Amino acid sequence: MFSVILIWLYMLFTCYVTGFALIRLISGKELFRVRRETSYLYAGIGAVTVYAQLFSIFWKVGFMANVILLLICILCIFCFRKEMIENLHTFRLTITPIKILIGVGLFLLFTYGSSTGIIHYDTGLYHAQSIHWIEEYGIVPGLGNLHSRLAYNSAAFALSALYSMSFMGGQSYHCCAGFLAFLLAMVCVEALNKTRACKPLLSDFVRILGIYYLLIIFDEMVSPASDYFMVLLVFFIVIRWLELIERKERSYLPYGLLSLLCVVVLTVKLSGALILLLVLKPAIVMVQEKKGKEIAKFLGLGIFTIAPFLIRNVILSGWLIYPFTFVDLFSFDFKIPKGMADYDAREIQVWGRGFSDVGRYDDPLIKWLPEWIHNLDNTNKLFLVMAIGGTYLFLVLLIYALVKKRKDMVDYLHLTGTITVCFWFWFLSAPLIRYGCVFLWLLPVLVWGYLYLKGSPHFDRFRIYKILVILFLVYKLGAFGMELKAGATSDYLIHQKDYERFEMVSYKLHGYTFYYPKEGDRTGYQDFPASPVKAEDIFRGETIEEGFKDIIHQ
Repeated sequence: MFSVILIWLYMLFTCYVTGFALIRLISGKELFRVRRETSYLYAGIGAVTVYAQLFSIFWKVGFMANVILLLICILCIFCFRKEMIENLHTFRLTITPIKILIGVGLFLLFTYGSSTGIIHYDTGLYHAQSIHWIEEYGIVPGLGNLHSRLAYNSAAFALSALYSMSFMGGQSYHCCAGFLAFLLAMVCVEALNKTRACKPLLSDFVRILGIYYLLIIFDEMVSPASDYFMVLLVFFIVIRWLELIERKERSYLPYGLLSLLCVVVLTVKLSGALILLLVLKPAIVMVQEKKGKEIAKFLGLGIFTIAPFLIRNVILSGWLIYPFTFVDLFSFDFKIPKGMADYDAREIQVWGRGFSDVGRYDDPLIKWLPEWIHNLDNTNKLFLVMAIGGTYLFLVLLIYALVKKRKDMVDYLHLTGTITVCFWFWFLSAPLIRYGCVFLWLLPVLVWGYLYLKGSPHFDRFRIYKILVILFLVYKLGAFGMELKAGATSDYLIHQKDYERFEMVSYKLHGYTFYYPKEGDRTGYQDFPASPVKAEDIFRGETIEEGFKDIIHQ
């Protein structure tokens, strides 16, 4: 836990400085006043994630990556020291003892939660190895030929490698998911502000969902699973986007900044890719206001954000977006064969439906859907019914707004429409709950919550809202407290719980020692490099740095 605290303090510093500098550079002379410090941190998370991916293309992500990051931070402080001092002074004047107490309490709670818990199955399968490869080599051509899941490129792994501190000679820490969970918790408790307490807002309903998700993953966020990164980022984007709508923000700038974070979401998890539809809002505003320079600036930043992700895809697999083969641009000798890539894509989709037999890929909706629904827990069954009903109600609201020419509903319909599209994309592709639970939950809350707030008398909705929130929090926090007490341990007060280890078998290839598990398919982190089965000699040259070719090109 103590080690996680130190890493998080370092993350707070680097993310705040880079985020502040990024917002300052984008906003130009008219410095955009970010209303909350967490927004600087999220901007920094996005910037550092892109930096880690970019660095990995040229060198391993370790000591030098952190040294250069610190030098960048020092340069940013030197260039923007006056603005930073002013911002920190304002923050000091607005912070209260109760806010400090809540912030410190959440910080310690989430550092503890990130130090122990349940290691995700897929972390032992490929997450840990993917991070280890980035730490040791940055990127290796055709790595997916050694193990196809190592081609499941995610920006979350590069970010985890940057802050793993493995270069210090100890263990490789994996606490970035917990850090994002802590930041979301800070965003959620903003609803306790006295000026907001007298009137419930739609953004507050989403905050309640965010708390619900945090309670679910608290004992799992020790794993560096990309699902957590994506969901946590989407919650932040939707909450902030709703706040902009609620205060009737006219400037394109805050929407544009959130849109850049939407691009980061795409690089973290493809199941969240369609959140990019939100960029239509700032794009249309900039076109209407004829801001050509700003359009070029944001377009350039968007390309710069996604470029390292696409480059890494190509180097790892030979495909622009692995394992999807609809874009076939390259013919490298390390390119994963199309048949294998298609099989991987089908396996993901079938697994998302709850099956392990890839032969069921062509099952029609009417055949796999009943089984999938049967395997859902009761809570998610209820959300599914409300989401499907919410889709119908959204279409009714859309038609109503078009007929009545309700321009005041455009921003709300745009956000809700985007989440609706995201939900159906997830539902009809690979509907594993952890892949897209955020869309399953957000859609009904955005639709039903909107109708509730618009259709109830103010006094009644405040009273009912208060009762429901209190009951929800009492129940969930009580259950969470008992679970926390039952699993409490002092084993990880200094160091974080390490990756799981498995019994491995070693063998030699070109003078390198490789590993595969004696049983099962999980390899863990420490035995490196490893794959689920013994690999054939697929070296492109004599060294690992030269990469691996597919079996056909031997």
